[in-house]
Amino acid sequence: MKLASLKTSPLHGNEEVIRDGTLVVVDKSISYFVDASHIAPNLQLAIENWNNCETALQDLYETLNIDNKVGTALQISDLASPLPRAYQWLDGSAYLSHVERVRKARGAEMPPSFLNDPLMYQGGSDHFIGPNDPIYVADEAYGIDFESEVGIITNDVPMGVVPSRAAENIKLIVLINDVSLRNLIPSELSKGFGFIHGKPPTTFSPVAITPDELGDAWLDTKVNLPLTSTYNNSLFGNPNAGDDMQFNFAELISHAAKTRPLRAGTIIGSGTVSNNDISTGCSCLVEKRVLEIIESGEAKTPFMKFGDTIHIEMLDGKKQSIFGAIDQEIRLWKN
Repeated sequence: MKLASLKTSPLHGNEEVIRDGTLVVVDKSISYFVDASHIAPNLQLAIENWNNCETALQDLYETLNIDNKVGTALQISDLASPLPRAYQWLDGSAYLSHVERVRKARGAEMPPSFLNDPLMYQGGSDHFIGPNDPIYVADEAYGIDFESEVGIITNDVPMGVVPSRAAENIKLIVLINDVSLRNLIPSELSKGFGFIHGKPPTTFSPVAITPDELGDAWLDTKVNLPLTSTYNNSLFGNPNAGDDMQFNFAELISHAAKTRPLRAGTIIGSGTVSNNDISTGCSCLVEKRVLEIIESGEAKTPFMKFGDTIHIEMLDGKKQSIFGAIDQEIRLWKN
């Protein structure tokens, strides 16, 4: 099934923004929705009570797909991210081709430990950007970049869970634009204490889907389909999200839960999708830039400017959008 969050609750006569959104079920074509707040007011509460909510939500989804007249026409601009905020957002870096290229460009070897010990950071999760909302930045000099990723949303995960059991905790899948401000990151990392300014609010796809929506493309807790990034209306990359993923999502969950439980609604990202085959293109500007540095000694592709657009989408075998599209423009933030 496909779930989403309305920014407001107009069906109940409330036009004010709801911080956690109003839960709706969306049809397979992402054209219609039906209010699901009588099952759970928002997606966070649905995930926390998944065993009690799943069947009712699935029934509503099947009804909507049989007869879309029971629903309302969907405007993507009315949607917040599926979880407009979350108790935890963790992003991995599971595609070592991306890691290796970035390190190679600055003359650093990839440590052997990266082959069996995932990279992961904890990002800000108090506010996520809606899938069609602008990305506001105060200064182009910050080095604005997109990062096209896949992510999962878990239910409650016990501390120390092993990968073979962690697959059971994957309830929903999303697409991600992990916005990065590249020119702010080096000085932050040099302090040895992680990101703050270099990682502004993240964006998620219009809908979150259950794994069964992917059919055979969901294998080994990986999404085995191309993830397409279209930058300023030109194809930038379409690497396969299942290929060359060193750590699958079950392994990323196990890594995250090594010393602590994860609460329902935890989001874990794959990191920038990247393939060993460079002909598939890139999922972020910095990887394109490092490939240019490796080839010619100089980065030629600039970072994003105000007015630039990024479109991130994944299609099924019938060329139908699975998650809806992340479609955003960079805009100047004015106080």
